[in-house]
Formats: sequence, structure tokens, C-alpha cells
Amino acid sequence: MFKLAKIKDIARVDPKYLSSNLEEAILLSLREANEGKLEQDVGVIVAVTKVLEYGEGTLRHGDAGVYFPVVYEALIYTPVNNEVTLGEVKEIAEFGAFIRIGALDALCHVSQVMQDRVSYDRKNATYVGRRTKRRLQEGDLVRCRIVGVSLGKTRQKISLTMRQPWMGSLRWIEEERKKLEKKKSK
Repeated sequence: MFKLAKIKDIARVDPKYLSSNLEEAILLSLREANEGKLEQDVGVIVAVTKVLEYGEGTLRHGDAGVYFPVVYEALIYTPVNNEVTLGEVKEIAEFGAFIRIGALDALCHVSQVMQDRVSYDRKNATYVGRRTKRRLQEGDLVRCRIVGVSLGKTRQKISLTMRQPWMGSLRWIEEERKKLEKKKSK
């Protein structure tokens, strides 16, 4: 889930930024230090959008940077259990598909890819449903549900499923929609 958050912090402004507008210098320093960072209880800071407040700067012995108490606004991505989300298949391995959701990669175990027995085609990095002949490959856009989240200091673990109706590759979902429309028109 994406959300805007207010964050209170101390910003270290490098001397190279001090010749510009102070608020702009603080914003650049915050972006450099925080964007893409995984915070255990918060999620991933996708973008620092603006500086809301800042106080008087202080110096620290042995450091040329200036430290400012700040409150800033940031766009954050936090995966939430049971959230239905869109993602892109980044890699397919024998044991599961790695899917980029928001700003993080998650794993959909091979047993959770579809309601069908799945064969792994190593040569083409593809899953194929034995009965349905549906294919899942790198680059596919998928709708999936988050079933497990563990954001640690050193690594994150996010588990997904696509075994429910109206989940999986967007191509599959479109095929199902067309089948339903055909049935309704008859």
C-alpha cells in the first residue's frame, strides 16, 4: 500500500549543497540518504516529496556536514497482508516466481501460481498449466494477493498467491472476462 507519511528526523546536509537554497539543500540531502531505504516498521521510502519544517543546524566535531532537525513528507510503500495488488514477473525459477510489487520483490511459490498442475520450462523460464495450457513468463503483469510479510533489518520476505478467481496473469483474467461475456450474450 502506498501512503504519504510525515517523518521526523535529523538531516545531514553535505557542504556541497550549502551554497544553494537551504530548504532545497535539505530536500536533496534527505532524498540522497533515504530514497530506496527499507525501514523495518515503515516499509520502503519511495520518494521524499517535501520538507515541512526544519530547525537550526548544528555542527559535529570531525564532520563538515550540518545537521538539521526536520519534519518531511515521504511516499512510502508498505506491503499489507491480504492486500490485492498488481505486479510484474521479474524472474521465474523452478521453485517460484519473483514478482515486483510496489517497490519490493515478492515470491509466489510454484504451488500458488494457478489452480492447475504446473510444469516448469527451464529453457524459456516459463510455467505452463498442464490442463489449461496457461503460461506465465518474465515480463507478465499479474494480479496477486499478499499472504505473508516479514520486513527485517537485513532482508524482506513477502509471499504471494494467485490461486484465487480473477487472480494471475492479466491475460488470463481477460480470457475469463471474455468467456463470461460470451455466456451472457447467448
